[in-house]
Amino acid sequence: MPDVDRESAMAEFDRGPTASFAALLEQVPEPPVEDAFWFDWGPVFHRGRLDGSARVLIVASDPGPTERIAGRSLVGNAGQRVQGFLTKLGLTRSYVCLNAWAYAVHPSRAPAMKDRLGDPDQLAWRNAVFDRATGRALQAVVAMGFMAQEAVRLWSGRPPVPLVEVPHPSSHDPVALLSAWRAAVTELRAVVTPDDDGDTTGPNYGTEFRESDYGAVPRRDLPFGAPRFLGDDAWVRAGAGGPRNSVSRPSPDDKHTLIWKAPG
Repeated sequence: MPDVDRESAMAEFDRGPTASFAALLEQVPEPPVEDAFWFDWGPVFHRGRLDGSARVLIVASDPGPTERIAGRSLVGNAGQRVQGFLTKLGLTRSYVCLNAWAYAVHPSRAPAMKDRLGDPDQLAWRNAVFDRATGRALQAVVAMGFMAQEAVRLWSGRPPVPLVEVPHPSSHDPVALLSAWRAAVTELRAVVTPDDDGDTTGPNYGTEFRESDYGAVPRRDLPFGAPRFLGDDAWVRAGAGGPRNSVSRPSPDDKHTLIWKAPG
């Protein structure tokens, strides 16, 4: 008898960018200061629709270790928070997620790298990607965190749609995070058209992040053959006080080693 779960996990998958879009992504400049980034792991570019059908563009800061495994942006714990945010807007597919940096930034170097977002080569390439990934369907841009907000500020071709600035999903100030995200959901529900299978009648954020506020990354956002637990770390979060992601960078060899755990 066929494995129904396995078949359903492979029924939808992301076929990646078109050849012409891939050619643009391949032109990504190297980081301006190599040792400020996890350079050896290479770049990660996007998640979601690249065909101009996105109604919301999410801009975050840079990819993490789960994103490197998936080859897609915003897939780990922070990305699953973003998916829950999109779910509250009734969006199941009409979105695209991009980053200020395609390479992962060492947190201690992030403030200095914010000032390098305007380097001519970085600026021209990033703005070209933002321009190419968005189209007439776009109804809002959400910039998550200071790095993303600076990248969007520097986007000369940003369409005349509402811009909402909120803390990054991995913010260590849950009160400010939830307050801003709650207000953003209220604002965006008034301007973003939900997908046909979406629902905007669910609860907004409360006073603490709950598991119900997360969303599993849809299979249609991940490459073919990805294991069905990739993009859904609920089993990891169930352990009180422990890790939040199934993928980690072990110290001191975090430049060259990732540890990925599957559900037991």
